[in-house]
Amino acid sequence: MSTDAPVSLVTGANRGIGRETARQLAGLGHTVLLCARRQEDAERAAAELAGSAGTVLPRRLDVTDDDGLHALARAVEAEFGRLDVLVNNAAINYDTTARATDVDLDEVRRTLETNLFGAWQTTQAFLPLLRRSARARVVNVSSESGSLESMGGGTPAYGVSKAALNALTRKLADELRAERILVNAVCPGWIATDMGGPGGAPVEEGGASVVWAATLPDSGPTGGFFRHGKPLPW
Repeated sequence: MSTDAPVSLVTGANRGIGRETARQLAGLGHTVLLCARRQEDAERAAAELAGSAGTVLPRRLDVTDDDGLHALARAVEAEFGRLDVLVNNAAINYDTTARATDVDLDEVRRTLETNLFGAWQTTQAFLPLLRRSARARVVNVSSESGSLESMGGGTPAYGVSKAALNALTRKLADELRAERILVNAVCPGWIATDMGGPGGAPVEEGGASVVWAATLPDSGPTGGFFRHGKPLPW
């Protein structure tokens, strides 16, 4: 394991977009910390990705557990001394059958706890290590369902959580611009995953959108919302 290899951490990476993002980053030679809420899920996914150009290391991480976040940050600091890429991918509750008029607000709060506050506190926990990187990148995996321009009814908890994640992306990007930490939101598109359901594009396409933002050059954009490297309306 090269100490010169970029160190990337991907949350919710035991399946779907997260797992594919981890696979592609490892293929580029990154040391990838593949995170999942259960250690056994992380270990299984990491074993499936063995043989990549980089190294895939399983790590247990629940983004709603602040103590666990800081414990992992300390472990990453001890092992690597820095973090180069943070991909906030963990998300729950694509509530397509719900309506804002009568949705259970406890479900909305639970969704926000992972999809918004989870990404927020993960970024805060790892920011000291990102600041030690010469080329730090933060990618918030969002969704066009959070775009205010095209937003309609339905999917209330998920859509509102992604709109809020987009707003957080703009806040972080502006505050970290002077430190040359690039922060962007990415919509992978409709992808055939457990959450997206059948009929979507191959997971490789969604992962590539995320990896594009994770590997931007220093001259790349920050504070944007993209799919396949092209801007999306907020």
